[in-house]
Amino acid sequence: MKYPLIFLFAIALSCFNCASEKEPIETKTFVEEPHSFAIPNKAYINHLDLDIEVDFDTQTLKGSASYDITNNNVSEIVLDSKFLNIKSVEADGKETSFRLGDFDEFLGQALHIDIKNDTKTIKVFYETTERTEALQWLDPQQTADKTHPFLFTQGQAILTRTWIPIQDSPQIRITYNANVKVPNELMAVMSAENPKEKNPEGSYHFQMKQPISPYLIALSVGNLEYRAISNRTGVYAETSMIDKVQNEFSEMDNMLKAAEALYGTYAWEQFDVIVLPPSFPFGGMENPRLTFATPTLIAGDKSLTSVIAHELAHSWSGNLVTNSTWNDFWLNEGFTVYFEIRIMEALYGKERADMLALIGRQDLEDEIEDLKDTPESTQLKLDLKNENPDDGMNSIAYDKGYLFLRTLEETVGRDKFDVFLKSYFTTNAFTTLTTEDFVNYLNTKLLEPNNLKFNTGEWIYKPGIPSNAAVITSDKFDNAERTLEQFLKLNEVDTALTNNWTTQEWVHFIRNFPETITPEQMALLDNAFDFTNSGNSHIAMVWFEQSIIHDYRGNDVDKNIASFLTQVGRRWYVETLFKAYKKADKVEEALSIYKETRGNYHSVTASTIDLLLNYTSEDTTSQVE
Repeated sequence: MKYPLIFLFAIALSCFNCASEKEPIETKTFVEEPHSFAIPNKAYINHLDLDIEVDFDTQTLKGSASYDITNNNVSEIVLDSKFLNIKSVEADGKETSFRLGDFDEFLGQALHIDIKNDTKTIKVFYETTERTEALQWLDPQQTADKTHPFLFTQGQAILTRTWIPIQDSPQIRITYNANVKVPNELMAVMSAENPKEKNPEGSYHFQMKQPISPYLIALSVGNLEYRAISNRTGVYAETSMIDKVQNEFSEMDNMLKAAEALYGTYAWEQFDVIVLPPSFPFGGMENPRLTFATPTLIAGDKSLTSVIAHELAHSWSGNLVTNSTWNDFWLNEGFTVYFEIRIMEALYGKERADMLALIGRQDLEDEIEDLKDTPESTQLKLDLKNENPDDGMNSIAYDKGYLFLRTLEETVGRDKFDVFLKSYFTTNAFTTLTTEDFVNYLNTKLLEPNNLKFNTGEWIYKPGIPSNAAVITSDKFDNAERTLEQFLKLNEVDTALTNNWTTQEWVHFIRNFPETITPEQMALLDNAFDFTNSGNSHIAMVWFEQSIIHDYRGNDVDKNIASFLTQVGRRWYVETLFKAYKKADKVEEALSIYKETRGNYHSVTASTIDLLLNYTSEDTTSQVE
């Protein structure tokens, strides 16, 4: 059919008018955030351009942080700042006034910046100070090569504000670019697109195109080398360690393929790992595109690489779908432990996966016992207002969260649960969720369509472990317990019974020593298996824990424990051993060691042990003007 020209003109004019009308701007709505001064419902940041110089002589970062902002017609934007020296601030390229609020022990200070109701950019000129908690500056002697200094950051949970003035809430997702100047002989890497070789001028440019939460912005500077494992996986380390690291993590690409087969395409292009000096406080940190890892994972037999599977899993649970606040931290970690166990099962079989899960189950029991005086702390959904969010980063979030999801899986069936989880990650990609958002998604997408009832509220909002929790068993662990019983009965060591044991079996064997075990019996075991000199950090840690508790002093174990605590800064290990000293009523001995080792620890580890041992050094609460 043909139409008159005037009719077609009218339609075209109508379409032009529609297209020329201004589209309404989508306004984000943010939930109340107890751990940030920012008021994002009034104004929030979208993109960061970071321009800094790394000065090892003064141990400071100095430069500027520029932001594109969304301004909901207000005259002020508020950032988080802690222990930073704010030099000046600009709004849309012109100097503007600012003020710092009152100092809070955990949160630092609000940085109030005056803007106009149409301001689109702000720029903060600043430098870090000696009290900046996210940064650890290491002398050459504290590194593997012992030839060059080293720097790394650790932003989780709310420490990014100590090296970048920012809206430091996980629900604020931003993209970023960075220009970083370092000494010529060193390499800089970030949670972004990274160099593979050193720049002779020491000038590096980074780009993170996907929006991430501020705690995932990370920087490391050192004498680094890169080795590819595949076209999208590889490792960074100091020269003396690079061969060991490449060999230990050679199965990273297989892990990535297994993860994608479970829950969809990897969204970050590259998955690399950097092994940091021993003072790094965690087993790993899931910084997008570049996981930070502890050298305690280098056991020589790939037996501790489940941590790499864990950090890889965070690429979906945590980095892709993120907890909105730290009260919802279990959404990051419970899902990640579940995903980690599934990756390990896909690659190494159900037997090994169940051993890992059962160790986590035992950790959970220990955590619940430790928190018996504050049972509300064993809920998945927490209320950490006026507390350090770091206090919620324990086995409850990780292992109770995992147990909840495993119980759900066994209730609805693995096939249905996998479809649900894949949809969960795809539907909510690059967003943040509260616990209540998840519960609603669970009800509408899994439970109600399948006409299923589940005690979700009890798991999330009540303390302890519900009675319908999945039961995890392991034949190998049963055998380890029988082997221990035989030894205790006969006081003889039959090494043939332990041939080909995995790290997990050894850990279970040692952790199950009874209260009645004697130093003499421990000496028999030590002479047979040389636990005191174990090169496996996890086995060494649990052995040292038992040695402290049961007063075993043989084979220079005290010297080895002190050396271990000097060389290793991984908080889990360090806290476990100092807890053992406290349990054994050896606090003075612990303090004697801690006074010598504290300087080697990142602030994340040191603050935990300070509290555990009631250790006080200099006052750390006064504000920086």
